[in-house]
Parts: sequence; structure tokens; C-alpha cells
Amino acid sequence: MWADYAPDARLDAYEVDAAAEADAAAAGPGGGVDARGRRAVEAALAARDAAERRARGLPPLPGAASMPSTTGGSAADAPPVRDDLPAAFRVDSESEGPSAAGRPPAGRRGRRPPPGGALSASAAERSSGGGAGGSGSAGGSRPPPRWRHAGAGGAGSRSTSAAATADRDDGFVLERFDGPLREWLSQERPRREVRRRFGTVLREAADGAGGSVYRSRIRAMAAANGQSLVVAYPHLAAADALLAVWVADAPAEMLDVFNEVATEMVLQQFPKYEAIHREVYVRIADLPVVDALRDVRHIHLNCFIKVSGVVTRRTGVFPHLRLVKLDCGKCRAVIPTPAVSNGGSGVVGGAANAAPERAVLLCPNCNAKGPFTVNSEQTVFGNYQRLTLQEAPGSVPAGRLPRSKQVILLGDLIDVARPGDEVTVTGIYRHNVDAAAHARAGFPVFSTVLEANYVEKVGADGGAAGGTDGGLTDEDVAAVRALAQDPRLAERVYASVAPSIHGHPEIKRALALALFGGQAKEVGEKHRIRGDINVLLLGDPGTAKSQFLKWVEKTARRAVYTTGKGASAVGLTAAVRKDPVTREWALEGGALVLADRGVCLIDEFDKMNDADRTSIHEAMEQQSISISKAGIVTSLQARCSVFAAANPVKGRYDASVSFAENVDLTEPILSRFDVLCVVRDVVDAAADEALATFVVDSHVRAHPLAAADAAAAAAAVADEDEDDDDLVPDDEAAAARAAAAAAARAAAPSTGAVEPIPSALFRNYLAYARARVRPRLGNLDKDKLAGLYLELRREAAATGGLPIALRHLESAVRLAEAHARLHLREHVREDDVSAAVAVTLASFFGAQKYSVGRALRRTFGKYLAAERDDGELLSHVLGGLVRDYAAAAGVGRHGGMPGVVEVEVDDFEARARELGVHSCHAFYASRAFGGRGFSLARGRGKIVYTPA
Repeated sequence: MWADYAPDARLDAYEVDAAAEADAAAAGPGGGVDARGRRAVEAALAARDAAERRARGLPPLPGAASMPSTTGGSAADAPPVRDDLPAAFRVDSESEGPSAAGRPPAGRRGRRPPPGGALSASAAERSSGGGAGGSGSAGGSRPPPRWRHAGAGGAGSRSTSAAATADRDDGFVLERFDGPLREWLSQERPRREVRRRFGTVLREAADGAGGSVYRSRIRAMAAANGQSLVVAYPHLAAADALLAVWVADAPAEMLDVFNEVATEMVLQQFPKYEAIHREVYVRIADLPVVDALRDVRHIHLNCFIKVSGVVTRRTGVFPHLRLVKLDCGKCRAVIPTPAVSNGGSGVVGGAANAAPERAVLLCPNCNAKGPFTVNSEQTVFGNYQRLTLQEAPGSVPAGRLPRSKQVILLGDLIDVARPGDEVTVTGIYRHNVDAAAHARAGFPVFSTVLEANYVEKVGADGGAAGGTDGGLTDEDVAAVRALAQDPRLAERVYASVAPSIHGHPEIKRALALALFGGQAKEVGEKHRIRGDINVLLLGDPGTAKSQFLKWVEKTARRAVYTTGKGASAVGLTAAVRKDPVTREWALEGGALVLADRGVCLIDEFDKMNDADRTSIHEAMEQQSISISKAGIVTSLQARCSVFAAANPVKGRYDASVSFAENVDLTEPILSRFDVLCVVRDVVDAAADEALATFVVDSHVRAHPLAAADAAAAAAAVADEDEDDDDLVPDDEAAAARAAAAAAARAAAPSTGAVEPIPSALFRNYLAYARARVRPRLGNLDKDKLAGLYLELRREAAATGGLPIALRHLESAVRLAEAHARLHLREHVREDDVSAAVAVTLASFFGAQKYSVGRALRRTFGKYLAAERDDGELLSHVLGGLVRDYAAAAGVGRHGGMPGVVEVEVDDFEARARELGVHSCHAFYASRAFGGRGFSLARGRGKIVYTPA
């Protein structure tokens, strides 16, 4: 404050201010204080302050020596100007003489303009040379004096450079303070230094091309008529670490200063932007620490925090009182009042809204006690909205209820999110007294809210399937890409689906493809074709249908689990409830809305009422939920896959009747499922034995002490081997172990056991594929899909089975895209279409009678290209290449089979691709390859044939 006052005092020390004295004399007695009297009062105040500082043992304030003396009776007695006076306040040296005789006439000297930047009529006339003596001084060509800047645009305050110079001259250090940080930042000098430092950060930030980062952001903001300037926290920490630390510890005070600086910069670049927005807000993005909603405690109060969750409820937009001005009923004076806090008490009509007329007890003008009324013209209003942020379904610990927090949106953050959106909120964690709860409980009750500063939607860029990669590290991405090169990737992915469940390969394949999902498409401006795949599991009890759904709930990044009996129509879609604070109707999302960009799991689907099932028709196909209740007409997004499990009507599935007769579901709801998986509990001695063995082994492996027992057994075997090695020669012992290993490999199946993918790597792979892979339908075999659709419709009409609609053709396309995404491919290939056709036909066959299904398998055998064994075909191709290479090299003898021949791997795989076989890795590992004298030299890129 003194740094602002001292230059004015030094300026008065060498100003004659004759124009001010003439104005005061013209006003007559009582018309105001003349310049001489004003200087005397200022000098007296300065002397009193200096005496108080000497009594307290403090050094004198900087610039005190330049204050005018109280004994000086005229302006000529004022001390000369100091040399360290800022350049903005200096005039020519000829006008700074110590006596009045050496000064130019009053008409030639400038005078300090009033705060409004305009002079009175007489003063303007005198300053322009029209007054007495206006042109009579020596050196009439002297330039006019340079006055201080008048703020942004030219009026009102000191320039930033002058403030910085004063602080540097005073030796002010921002970091040195005693007491609470918030009290320190409420003082003027620290605020001015923070303002200077943040302005330097904004001005000096440069991009890679050397351009100004924030100037370009300001231009983009102004082009969009925006009000938010986004500042990255890592950049702020790199430019000025102190500001970054303080904005986290005292965000309210720091952001207030940041907003002033940002507003000044915008007005410097666009002087008329104030007509659009009076204030520009600084939004702090990319805060490095993310806190869970259930971990927010009292230590976070009044601090900057970052949380994430799903928006479950949103209120309407209400006016928020920011600054109230009252009119006195007696003297009609306008009385300003303190600004209303942002904690929610400023909502018009709210329960915690105090009457603003009671904020003032006495009128400062006439000392009247009222009545006071709100001046609606000068009162400042803002926008206000309240959100309910709940923990994401996948982040809630097992057996716990999801926690939620109230989020306050102000300014241009209104309507930035709606129910069902997953967002990350950065803001100030505040608390206020709940008056209603205090009256009920009899002791102070505090309610906590999060005042949002920056809101970012998770997956706002859409991703491939609407997901995010979950912040994968470079090591995770490298592991994902290495896994994508596995020749048996699809088999490993299918085996990784619920590995604790034995069998059911069709269900595992369908769930795997549904988790990866197809590509959503925007047709025109309003029409959208979904890319999510819906799956229905129908079958006998005890066939692990619910276990499949539980595995998906724990694996998918965002999944909501519910049951048919425990969910109603509004619980699945959306509800309209009265907000307890504003007493207004608020929109609250259901399970399908909360599962947006995820998976909604519905168990006991057959137990739902028909009315409840009808309510999800729109959500399953259009992936939206339309609401028209309590005066709220809107539409919410439900872009999610639906996995449902149901039981047959008679308890067990009857293969002698059609699918529609086995389940109590209507055709409209059945046609919205892309894949129908029928699982039956059939008595089979071999399958039952394998299942029983698998279950017993699972119980043994899952025991808490199983790992310790395995380690002890391994140590015992190692000790026995050492004892045996003492008795048997090393060569014989090694030969015995090799023979035992060979016998074990011979006893194993010829295809070998498929190793499942670890669960953590599988989740990373799934997140990466959904976020970064967008398969396109390039060289798609359209005739194959069209022919399949026509034959399916014809056979469905002839057999009286499940009707085939156009939705089933779209399902085949989505399955093909999902198979391509599973392999991280950007284009759909022929083998992807074949795999999709195989899944579609398996779903269609399972929904038919047993006898009809067998006939259909023979009819559609030509489409099952994905299930054929390509070993014999590739063996024939490889044999032809061996003969060609041998003939070219002259290796053959008397027209028989040649000797050792090497074939290029690229040549063989190119021939295979011409026949529609895009992967030969399974053929290299099969007996059709090694049993016929072929071996693979991958390092040299050769296939070596050695005749027996």
C-alpha cells in the first residue's frame, strides 16, 4: 500500500499544482481542500506513521525522506525529487528547480488528472495553453510531462513495470513471511508480487516454435467467446514453483489474483472484450495428485484437490448472488455489502440463503436503520449449479457402498457435464454451516462441497469404443504391443475370459468380442449407429451364467451390476427427484446411464416385469434415454453394452422346442441382442470327468496355503534329485529327466494347452484396444455378408425359428470389427469376417430345435471358414513350393522327392494369404508341419525340408 502512496507523495513534492489551487479557490470556502492543505495533511500522516515505527523499533518506510515537510508553507519549500524516482513520474530537469522562480508558469505545468482520466473544463483550457501565461515561458518548445499509466486501457492505476521497480527497490521478498499463508496473501504487497510473477509466467511461456502459448490460447478463447484460460499445473510448477505450491495450499486467494492478471492480459490483447465478459477465470488443469472420494478428509479443507467419479444428479441453473447493493429507504443512497460466498448460500430461493437486506444494520450516509431494498441494477449475479459426483462403479471396493460429494459449478462451467458422464473435477474443498441441520441437532453441523475450478470429461475425445487407456505407462504399452504379436493371440484372449470356469468356448468367445466392441458410427448430424455388442446368456441352472457376469464386472473398467428383481424401470433408466437444497426437480441417472461407455450387467433378466424390460428398448438400440417428467424434457446417453443372463421358463432348456418357447421374452427385446448363447447341462461321461477334475484342482490351487505347500514340494523334489544324482551318473540322470519330459509332452494334447493372459495385462490390453484402435471396413466381402443374411432369413422363415432382422446383419459387422480390434488391426480382413460369421451362425444354430440345428449346420457349412482346418491345404501349398524350389536348384533325383530344400517364409505366407489364410503360426506348431519333415528357421526366414 505504501509503495502505491509514495510516488504520489513524491509527485506532490515537486508539483506546483496551480490548476488545482485555482479550482479550489473558484469553488469558494467549503468547496473542498486546496492543494496546500492536502499536502499538509499528507505530511502530518506520514510524520505520525514514522513516529509510530520509531516507537516500535522498526526502520523507516522507503520513500519517507521524500515526503513534504509540515513546516513548509509553500510548494517552493518542498524537497527536490529523488534520483531513484521511476521514469514514469519524471519531467524535464528544467522544471525541477528548487525555487518557484525557476519553474515554468502554472499554465505550462501539467497537473495530475482525476481518476476518471478527464480534467475540468477550466483545467483543460489552462493545460492547452488558453490560460494566462500559457505561452509566455522561456523554452516554449518543452514537451509535456509524462504522467503515470492509468491501468489497462489508460486510466486508474500504476503500470506493472512501476510496481515491479518499486518492489525491487524496496528489497521485498515474497517468500519471507510470518503467520498463516492466507493472511499473508490478503495483503497488498504480496498480492502485487504474485500478480507480477504470474504475469511473467503468462507472457514468457513459449511453445516449440517460439510463439507465445497463452496469447494463442487467449485468441482461441476470444474466438469462442469463452471465459476460461486453462493453465497447466506442470507448466506453472516448472515456471514458478512457489506459485504452484501456494495455489494448492491457498487456492482461493491465489486464483483471485490469477483471474485479475488473466483479465488484464485479455483486455490488453482485446480492449473491447469487457463488453462480452467482465472477468476471465484461470482454470488449473493436470493437477498431478488424484484423490479418491472416500479418502477426502478434513486436511483437504480449503485446499486444491482433484477427484474423479460419475455424475449421478444435476440440478437446474440458478442465479447466484456475487455482490449485493442495497438502496436506503430514507436517503436513497446505494450501499455496497460484502460479496456472497460461493458455498451455495447465494442461491435465490435456497434453504441456506440469508436475506441480503439484513446484511447492513445502519446506513453509512444517514445512519438510518432501514428499510433497505436490493438494487437489482447494480447487484451482480452469476450462474450456479450443483452436481452429485459418485465413485465410478469399477473403483468401489468390494462390499462397500459408493461415496458421493456435492460439486458446485459457477460461471462458464454450467452444464459442462450431465448424469452418466465420468468426469475429473479440480477445485477447492470448502465447508459451510448447515443451518437446518444445526437447528435439528442442536450443535454445529458442517456440510462440505467441492467448488469446481476445472472439469474434464474422461474419454471426451471419444476414443475408439468410447473408452480411455486408463493412463497406461510406456512399459504397459510395450507389453501390450508385444502381446499383440503372439501367433495364438485370439485363443489366449478367449482362454483368459473367466479362466476359473471350465468349458463353454462359445460363451467365452462371445464375451471377449463384446468386451472389445465394434466401432460406433455417426450418420449425418443426428443419427448414430451403435458399436457396442449386447449378449444374452440363456440356459440351465448351475452353468456359471452369473459367474461370467461377475467376472466381467471385475474386469471391465466401468461396469454396473444389477438384477432383474432388484431393479425397476427408473432404476435402470433415470429418475426425477426433488433436490433437498433448492426444492427443485433434479435429474438422477439409473444403471444404464451410470454404465455409459461401459457394460451394464443384468442378472435374472427373465424375472423383470414386462414394463421394466420395455423401458430399456431405447437404451439397447439407440443408446439414449428420453425423459419427460416433472417439466424436465431431455435425453441422457446410455452408450453401453448389455450383458444379461436368464433361465428357461421350465427351469431347464428343452431342445425339442424353439428358443421363443423356452424363454418368456418378446421378439423386440430378443432382436436387440447381437449374440444369443444357449448353455445346456448335458450328461456326458468324458466331459463330466474333465469338469470334476478341473473343479477339484481349482479348489486345491485356491487354498490359502497352496503356495507354501507347492514351494515345500518343489524343495523336496530338488533334494531327491540331488540324492539320486549321487548314485546315478550325470548323463544317465539327465537322460532320464529328458525322457520323462518327453513322455509328459506326448501325453499332452497335440494342440498344447493355451496359456491365459495375466489379468492385469489383459485389462491393459483391453483398455488400449478400446481407446486407440478404430478398425475400418475397407476391402470387406460384402457379397459374403449379404448372402449369409439372405439365407438366414429364408431358413428362419422355413423352420419357424427365431426371426432374423436387419439388426443381425449389423451384429455381424460389429463382431468383425471387434475381432479386428482384438488383434489391434486398423482394417477388417477376411478372417475377421469369417470369425464374425462363425459367431453369428453359432448363435443362430443354438436358438433352433435340435433337429433343425443339425440340418442348418450342413446347409451353412460353406460359411464356417473360421472353423476349418487349414493344415492339409497349407501342406499341399508347401509341398508344391518345395518341388518348385528343388526343380529350380536341380536337387531332384529321377523325378522323385528332392533332398534338403529351403523355402522362403515370405513366399509361402504370400501364397497362403492368396487362399484366405492370414496366419500360419498355428500350422507351424501342428503335426501336419513337423511330422512331414518340415522345420522353421525363423531367424533366417527359411522353411527347411528334410526328407525322412
